[in-house]
Amino acid sequence: MIKNLFFCILFSLSVVFAFAQKEKDSLYLKLNIKFGTIRLELNKNNISKNHDTLQISLLKFYLSGIEIEYNNKTTFIQKNSYHLVDIENPNSLQIPICKKNDKTISKIKFNIGIDSTASVSGALAGDLDLQNGMYWAWQSGYINMKIEGKSSNCKTRKSEFQFHIGGYSQPNYAMKIVEIPIEKLQIPNNEIKVIMDLGKLFSAINLKEVNSIMIPGKEAMKIADLSAKIFSVE
Repeated sequence: MIKNLFFCILFSLSVVFAFAQKEKDSLYLKLNIKFGTIRLELNKNNISKNHDTLQISLLKFYLSGIEIEYNNKTTFIQKNSYHLVDIENPNSLQIPICKKNDKTISKIKFNIGIDSTASVSGALAGDLDLQNGMYWAWQSGYINMKIEGKSSNCKTRKSEFQFHIGGYSQPNYAMKIVEIPIEKLQIPNNEIKVIMDLGKLFSAINLKEVNSIMIPGKEAMKIADLSAKIFSVE
């Protein structure tokens, strides 16, 4: 009995050590979602530069196509790179990229949204599973980003706003590319810390006039364009 217990403890310790070693050897993208300078909390009041008081109740989006560029002009491209980020799921805010190496990173590149190939591939598993509530239909594809909440400026029922941004067919191809230069000092603890500032997004939206986007189109493309400009390295 004691012998079996000893081997169980030894096995458990080996699993913990292996996991810790894997984390130590891996490079991660860590998202810090803010509203201005303050960490975003759901259902808490935020004030935009337009002096609009608003609350965000839901935030989900796809981060895909992660690429790492190095100073020696080589590039790492992550295969099957589709990650559903949900502010209510802390684990989704830390995305493993690749095994750490000695090369100096010069840039990180990723997409906000899902490419046209995945959008027409049919039912997929994992983060692309239809049960995640991020898929419209074959004709429209995936929802790249969902933001919902309330605003004092919204003249809608319960002062609510809803932005479901997507579309994979031209001229409404809503997936956007984000490229961020990186300095060596910006990668402590094997983490590329990326800030997503929703304050910048809502400071560029007049919620009195635009407060509900639920299909692909020109209005969705405007929000998609804005969303690519709210990311930076911490």
